[in-house]
Amino acid sequence: MLTMLKKHLDRNPRISLEQEIRENLAFAYRILAKLNMDDLTYTHLSARLPGATQYYIYPLGQLFSEVTPDNLLTVTLEGEILEGSEAQYNQTGYSTHSSIYRARPDVNAIFHLHTTMGTAVSAMECGLLPISQFSFHFYDRLAYHQYNSLVLDEKIQGRQLASDLENHKVMFLRNHGTLTCGSTIHEAFFYAYYLEQACKVQCAALASGQSLVHPSPEVCEKAAQDMRNFESDLGFRDFQALKRKYSELT
Repeated sequence: MLTMLKKHLDRNPRISLEQEIRENLAFAYRILAKLNMDDLTYTHLSARLPGATQYYIYPLGQLFSEVTPDNLLTVTLEGEILEGSEAQYNQTGYSTHSSIYRARPDVNAIFHLHTTMGTAVSAMECGLLPISQFSFHFYDRLAYHQYNSLVLDEKIQGRQLASDLENHKVMFLRNHGTLTCGSTIHEAFFYAYYLEQACKVQCAALASGQSLVHPSPEVCEKAAQDMRNFESDLGFRDFQALKRKYSELT
């Protein structure tokens, strides 16, 4: 994975890998605000250097639209703030992100969101239905975590969260929201964006009251594999396109 990140660094040799991660994470915050996928000063995104025991996350109290590479916090897996300051200590954020990073060395970015459609589907007993091409990205490739109030206890709630995620990179937090992970920031963004699209389609389809068409499990699995194999570096092309379109945010 470090080799892949260095390949991206070769595209802009003037900055360090750490600075590139900071810039991409700050852009992810701001583009999600632009797409109306934020929630005031709640929810959080983080990223780390591969193998690092510290990560970057926004200061609690800021809007996603206010995040810059320079005001990101540096936080250890124990929740100690090494660099930066915030309005209030983000216990839920650190319990969530630290627990997953500790359990999953393959994960280098985590996005937790409270979007309307993602939260709506999180409350549906059926979960995400395989009824759109958007949803096939996640066919048999996502987890569910039962609601247990705010994640304030890393040793109990945080570990359960990481355990429920298993080896997946996408999870619905029941009655709460969504969580997507990636080996890169653009992979976590890809999952967050297309999970929201899948949820939008599902909510619209269910609201229609019409009977729904469900492709066979074989077709759903083939679609999932084809779409994963179509991308050599999942999410990179889209993330770069968004950076070009919203260059004022970079």
